[in-house]
Amino acid sequence: MGFAKTEKEWAERAARFLKAEMKRADVTYEKLAERLKEHGFDETKASIANKLARATVSAAFLLACVAVLGLTGIDLEDI
Repeated sequence: MGFAKTEKEWAERAARFLKAEMKRADVTYEKLAERLKEHGFDETKASIANKLARATVSAAFLLACVAVLGLTGIDLEDI
């Protein structure tokens, strides 16, 4: 697929990637919020759903989600 060309495309791909990985790990928005709270993030089910729907995912949020979902060996071209 190659790398994204615009900031908007990067944001949309990051949101789609997180949604897909959550589904693959069978993690709900609520469960993700609980896991993120353990790492200092004040997120709710609704705030996560809104971030992913609007594709407004910060780098810190993305990295924290990658960590709490236990993802390793991510290829940026897959995002």
